[in-house]
This record gives sequence, structure tokens and C-alpha cells, in this order.
Amino acid sequence: MCSDKKKIKVLFLCTGNSCRSQIAEGWARHLKGNIIDVYSAGIRPIGVSPRAIKVMAEAGVDISAQISQRLDEYSEIDFDYVITLCDNAAENCPVFAGQAKVFHKPFEDPYFASGSEEGIMETFRKVRNNIRKFIEMMPDNLKGSEY
Repeated sequence: MCSDKKKIKVLFLCTGNSCRSQIAEGWARHLKGNIIDVYSAGIRPIGVSPRAIKVMAEAGVDISAQISQRLDEYSEIDFDYVITLCDNAAENCPVFAGQAKVFHKPFEDPYFASGSEEGIMETFRKVRNNIRKFIEMMPDNLKGSEY
């Protein structure tokens, strides 16, 4: 990347900023940090899920220092894209000033997985892997797809 090229600013938004948006933030920073300035937030943040931290560590990405943020903490940032990762966030997504394009890409919420611990972790891994595939295609998969 040329040093004079501006990074695109992307916000991943979901309800709790606990699992999906944290995983997306981690992948975007890890895989696309040279072209994406990444943030994540929640409508009602509840803290970063220890299971999200664990499955990302399994994949070689440390998200243990990430924190769960409220959406209004980013009110001064002019995002290029706001990506809602759940229907609740999409329905409650505020209007963003500036040029932000809103893109809805829902993923299953592993926070609500039930059963054995291994079964729950398998759900987290599946979501982690699906989010990675989405991030790998960025930003090309966002062009012309906003709603």
C-alpha cells in the first residue's frame, strides 16, 4: 500500500459488541490493517465474550485487549462504512453524518449457543470462520451493496 493512500474507516456494529463485532474487528485488524481503520461498537455493549477471545486466539489473533464500546463513543468519526452484523443493530442503526454507507451482513449470534461447552465452542468457531471469509473479501464486497 502506498503511504499516501488513506485507509477506509469501518465500524462493525451489533447489539452487545461482545462476539461478532469483536471477532470482525480482530479479523479486520489482522487481515486488512494496512487498508482498513477498524472500530466496533454495540447498541447495548455487554463486554467482550471470553469465548470470542478464546476462538480468535485459536486462530492466532489476540483480541484480549479489545473493549466493548457504545456506539455514541464514535460520534465524531466520519466512517466510510458501517456494517451491521445482526438484525437488531440494523433496525436500530442511527443515521450517520457524512459519507458512511451502511451495509447489513448478519451472522449467527454465538452468544446464545447452548449445549455442551464443546458444542458452544464449535458454534463460535463456525461464526469466526464465516466472519473471516467476509473480511477477506473486503472492501470489494461492500461496493454498491449498501441498503
